[in-house]
Amino acid sequence: MSASSPTAPAPPPSALAETILARLTAAYPPAADPVRAEGAAAYLKNVCPFLGIPATERRALDRTLLKDTPKPDESDCAAIALRCWDLREREYRYFAVDYLRRHVKHCSSGFLPVARRLITTTSWWDTVDALAAHVVGGLVSADPRLAATMDRWIEDDDLWVARTALLHQLRFKERTDPDRLFAYCLRQAGHRDFFIRKAIGWALREYAKTAPEVVRGFVDAHRDRLSPLSVREATKHLRGGAGREAG
Repeated sequence: MSASSPTAPAPPPSALAETILARLTAAYPPAADPVRAEGAAAYLKNVCPFLGIPATERRALDRTLLKDTPKPDESDCAAIALRCWDLREREYRYFAVDYLRRHVKHCSSGFLPVARRLITTTSWWDTVDALAAHVVGGLVSADPRLAATMDRWIEDDDLWVARTALLHQLRFKERTDPDRLFAYCLRQAGHRDFFIRKAIGWALREYAKTAPEVVRGFVDAHRDRLSPLSVREATKHLRGGAGREAG
């Protein structure tokens, strides 16, 4: 887990955030299931308390409480996400992640410090990975100049920031910058943490769906530097022939 930076952005004023948070904090607690909450918290190593609302039910509640709300601007997105992150239970953060995935197109490169605050506060894969692929990735896709920031993030001491850099191109497909992806993988190839080694393999596996022979060549050339976990994950779709699913 990581603590938030003391210079992390504060939630900006937002009437839309006031409305949504009031509805959210009224709708979620009555749907809580303490038994399910205990199991969910245990599954995620007790990184955060849960209300115990199943994802299907939670998203149904979200559709109801968001009905007739206007499209947000960047300030609204920041206020909603940061205020959700200040609430105890994990489901509020899942709401924020889903909301940002839908509305990241309304955000500029100036949203990246907010994304970093979310990534580095009570961090775990369940929120970080979606933020990396869909929010940070969306920001970089819209403003390629942010790739320079990713070049700094891959060097970060916070493993979740480095994991985000590894995964931010996860949905880029043919728009992936392979030189940057491969450089990131080699930069962190010797990292001892499971979540970095797994992210290297995952990022390569996803790109292998677009460029299987390119990834095969990279893995073969650097097998001595990549961890067995990274190699295994990277080549899942390459076993038995390029592009074949391994399950």
